[in-house]
Amino acid sequence: MKVEIKLYGTEKCHKTQYYKKYLTDLNLKYAFLDVEANNDSAYALRSLYENRKLNFPTITIGKKKLRNPSDKDLKKWIER
Repeated sequence: MKVEIKLYGTEKCHKTQYYKKYLTDLNLKYAFLDVEANNDSAYALRSLYENRKLNFPTITIGKKKLRNPSDKDLKKWIER
């Protein structure tokens, strides 16, 4: 079963751009959800957090939520 990867962020965010490159370099399929350009993406991100803030970049791997993860943590969850 293939796990869905989503990256919530913005085109202007350097960390979001870093994760886009990281995931692309690993040849992983992922959905990029721009929380500035799309209200539905912003709502989806807000719903992940109790404080309802736009905490980006956030990566979800299946049901796991990673807020601005280190390379080590991201790699660990990708390999699971």
